[in-house]
Amino acid sequence: MISSVRGLVLSAVGSTAVLEVGGVGLAVQVTPNTALSLRHGTEARLLTTLLVREDSLTLYGFATAEELSVFELLVGVTGVGPKSALGVLAVLTPNQVAQAVAGEDDAVFRKVSGIGPKTAKLIILSLAGKVAVSAVEGAPRTRRASAASPAANVQGALIGLGWSERVAAQAVEETLADAADPDQGGVASLLRLVLARLGPAQQASERRS
Repeated sequence: MISSVRGLVLSAVGSTAVLEVGGVGLAVQVTPNTALSLRHGTEARLLTTLLVREDSLTLYGFATAEELSVFELLVGVTGVGPKSALGVLAVLTPNQVAQAVAGEDDAVFRKVSGIGPKTAKLIILSLAGKVAVSAVEGAPRTRRASAASPAANVQGALIGLGWSERVAAQAVEETLADAADPDQGGVASLLRLVLARLGPAQQASERRS
């Protein structure tokens, strides 16, 4: 894993910066704001994460640890790829992401190209309880208090994503019955398990008609 790079800035155009490190030019994907902060011929340091795909190795770079942490949380959300995650950070600061998650405001994520309503809701659910603690120090903790159980929250999320109340309730009940520790990981963990149980094959046949 390449966790950071330091070197001479050879170029910084759009969302790609090239830094010369040990005589090798490394292409790093960055947000437009980060690219604008880099000056040709000057030394720069970026915190990085390397994403490995079958046909590519892509390095993503960030000016702060908060941006890197939020990026890694975002790419862990079903339906959010690295391009979309970088797009979120192109329009929102880590603190604004934390505020949106705390306030359950998925509308801000729908403004990002490639993120639809369902994915935006999944971002809110998946980052709940994570972004304020691990990604943004001192982020607002204004999330509405709720007495609802994780099961009720997940059932409501599934209904919002398009499943019928009957299908959502049954999937949550079966998942809880099979889980060794249903409370571990909270809402986000339970949601992932339920979505895995439903699967793409059932989505077409069991959503509301």
